[in-house]
Amino acid sequence: MPKITINDMEIEVEAGTSILQAAEQLGVEIPRFCYHDKLSVPANCRMCLVEIEGGPPKPAASCAMACGDGMVVHTESEMVKKARKGVMEMLLINHPLDCPICDQGGECDLQDQAVSYGFDRSRYHEDKRTVSNKDFGPLIGTEMTRCINCTRCVRFADEIAGTPVLGQFNRGEDTEIGTFIGEIVDTELSGNLVDICPVGALTSKPYAYSARSWELTKTETIDVHDSLGCNIRVDSRGREVMRILPRLNEDINEEWIDDRTRFSYDGLAAGRIDRPYIRNQEDGKLYEAEWSEAFAHIKKKLSGVKGDKIAALAGDLVDVEAMVAMKDLMTALGSPNMDCRTDSGVFNTDNRASYLFNSTIAGIDEADAILLVGVDPRHEATMINARIRKNWLEKKVPISLIGEAVDLTYPYEHMGTGPKDLEKLVKQYAGKVKAKKPMMIVGSGVFRRDDGMAIHALLHEAAEALGIVKKNWNGFNILHGAASRVGGLDVGFLPQKNGLNFSDIISGTKDGSIEALFLLGADEFNARVHIGWKTFVVYQGHHGDHAAERADVILPAAAYTEKDGLYVNTEGRPQLAKRAVTPPGDAKEDWAILRAMSEHICRKPLPYNSQLELRTRIQKEWPIFKKINEIAPAKWVKPSMKGRILKDSFVLPVPNYYLNNPICRASKTMKTCTEAFTNQNDFQEAAE
Repeated sequence: MPKITINDMEIEVEAGTSILQAAEQLGVEIPRFCYHDKLSVPANCRMCLVEIEGGPPKPAASCAMACGDGMVVHTESEMVKKARKGVMEMLLINHPLDCPICDQGGECDLQDQAVSYGFDRSRYHEDKRTVSNKDFGPLIGTEMTRCINCTRCVRFADEIAGTPVLGQFNRGEDTEIGTFIGEIVDTELSGNLVDICPVGALTSKPYAYSARSWELTKTETIDVHDSLGCNIRVDSRGREVMRILPRLNEDINEEWIDDRTRFSYDGLAAGRIDRPYIRNQEDGKLYEAEWSEAFAHIKKKLSGVKGDKIAALAGDLVDVEAMVAMKDLMTALGSPNMDCRTDSGVFNTDNRASYLFNSTIAGIDEADAILLVGVDPRHEATMINARIRKNWLEKKVPISLIGEAVDLTYPYEHMGTGPKDLEKLVKQYAGKVKAKKPMMIVGSGVFRRDDGMAIHALLHEAAEALGIVKKNWNGFNILHGAASRVGGLDVGFLPQKNGLNFSDIISGTKDGSIEALFLLGADEFNARVHIGWKTFVVYQGHHGDHAAERADVILPAAAYTEKDGLYVNTEGRPQLAKRAVTPPGDAKEDWAILRAMSEHICRKPLPYNSQLELRTRIQKEWPIFKKINEIAPAKWVKPSMKGRILKDSFVLPVPNYYLNNPICRASKTMKTCTEAFTNQNDFQEAAE
């Protein structure tokens, strides 16, 4: 390991470490534009120049120069300062004076470094170069005259996103960044281009000219649009969410987020339910009501209804506290009928390891063989897909897929479409897999069939036969499609003794066995079509979506940015969501609504008066919630085979990536993305 001295400070680093990386370890800041620690090193901006004693009589690019034993480096010598000032002067020659109107103002690397290395006047009096703006699609705005050709965006699209639609064209002062003819930036990670751009060349179209960074209140929280629980920062002004940015967490999303997470925030304000409503049975219309009136109406309708004729369903965006409160409410009413699997999935829930992403998300980096079963990670969990691509780029890990062929961002071997192909694979390779850490990723759509339990058992059998589960390694991974799913499974929001599951509850609303149904944010199915009209329906949620159209009583709830909440991601990691803004109108947190309702419809109210008391109860009954952001170990237990396996192919669960929940369906931006990216005619029009 080489030892290097930087500014009279000695450090020992691993072989291959660059001078810039060594300086960061010492806390020495070296300016840079093109360098990014998640991307390849082009060394083309020359801003990171340093002086090396005994080396060439000119500064060297620290991002591309590896540390050598005994090397002595100076980062603030007169030679270095002069060189950096020269680089800065060249960058500013053609840069427009857009700072007062540029969305990057206050967060711009060029601004910050110009303060240290820029001049107070320009010596350039020739014509300035201008570059025409490009159409990058509905999300990314371009001001290409501001571009300094650092190529971060080109490298990100090629290396991280896996959609190499950006390139650098021409030479010299005519060099510019653009897309290939007739194409827009078609990737679910396009918003990250805004983050990595060091100037204001690439900006967010939905956020354009809406706020300055110093005006915003910043709240660190988590995302709920998929099951990963990506760490995010919500920037708000007053009661309005202005933008959503990624927050660094190497264990989950690294420093990226997908476009659905980033740009769907306008849906938080559109189509909201901000007060209780009661449906008039005579004209079928919904009328505004007070909370007391809504609770009294529910009490009246439940009067005389037996507990086994009452049911509850929890939707994809619900927090753990709400599901525990609803479970307690159902228990108080004597109902065993409840389910959090509103996607109609059926699988074994007796053992926690059987429904978790056991290798952890970061464990994807360690895998040396990957089998995808009935899953489209690019659209079901974009950050999982980015991790797989990262592994493929670094190690060329072999990837196989059983299920519907999809357009992923890496090559794979398509080995079939259904369970029979999985059985064939097991017979062919049982005991023969040489990989030390093989991994299986199973999509939630695999269990949305009548033989879900048998499929689950088959997957366990395959995991053991193929060496996916072994001592010190568990590569058996279930990729859930909902933020609430694992939390609901952990707290047992499932059919209790003799209780009905989701499919049976829906059928029960039509045959009369279910007379009252509570929908806790359950918008994943068309309630008007699937729920019988004789059933009394109470919907508790935040958007006037599918379930609200069918509800007899509507109770307004807070969205994920408007409440503190506990969520568990697909790998079993408990995380806390933090309130960034206040909910609109009379909307309240889910658990608080259920607690207040219990005073009217139960003999005794639920035994907690605050969220802290509720969390204390949760942690006492389920110890896995005691340590936030830590994954409790889960023991592997193989379930027994149940039922006959059908020949049907596996079906993917995500029909439209941009409109998969009520927040997205209310978002104008997401609807625009649907038109631009999923319709080929509109795609061509946008590109032209």
